Amino acid sequence: MVKEELRSLFGLLGKNISYSFSRGYFTEKFKSLNLKDHEYVNFDIQVIDELYDILKRNEANLKGMNVTIPYKEEVIPFLDKIDRKAKKIGAVNTIKITKSGKLKGYNTDFYGFRNSLKPLLKKEHKKALILGTGGASKAIAYALKKLGIQYTFVSRTKKNEKMLTYGELTENIIKEYLLIVNTTPLGTHPNTSGKPDIPYNFITDKHILYDLIYNPSETLFLKLGKEKGATIKNGLEMLELQAEKAWEIWH
Repeated sequence: MVKEELRSLFGLLGKNISYSFSRGYFTEKFKSLNLKDHEYVNFDIQVIDELYDILKRNEANLKGMNVTIPYKEEVIPFLDKIDRKAKKIGAVNTIKITKSGKLKGYNTDFYGFRNSLKPLLKKEHKKALILGTGGASKAIAYALKKLGIQYTFVSRTKKNEKMLTYGELTENIIKEYLLIVNTTPLGTHPNTSGKPDIPYNFITDKHILYDLIYNPSETLFLKLGKEKGATIKNGLEMLELQAEKAWEIWH
């Protein structure tokens, strides 16, 4: 019984997450640090309300969670506190559970994205298209704002006048926006034939195409960009950086 109470449990909260990066990453990390009493599991839930059960069942051991699709926004009402940056972003991907059982939300996605993108930027990268409008896209927008890059969201349906639809992406727009970030799940394994519906024929060697997807390492979105000479980057380094930031927060 004593052993059980000493165990430190961490996990990933999401839906259909058997493919997840986090579990493998933290399991290896715990091994390398010889943290035998640490464990990382997947909390694969169909609806966010199941979080209550997870918290109740693991009350003694649960120290922190990562949050992924589709709960980065839905989890916010469950939190006791929210970090200032996460509040501005409007999405949470890391939760710290205090000794008194309080839940505090953070966003480390923006940190991972910003630091992995920075080395690729040149002075002409002044404008960005963000493909998708989910929880991850909010962290991307926040990071771009901090980097002084103007951005426009692209979605299948127009939710406001500032937004573009895929059908509105002309040659002039593509040539003006030299950074294109895919935050949609299109192209994720096993559905690797999927891709965002943008006019790839207008991509040039001045473009950066950044995909938050890391499996496969080269999505069709990135492959088509590379064929046009664009600089491409997948989401693996971003994930590693945000995971390390989460570890820092938990400790």
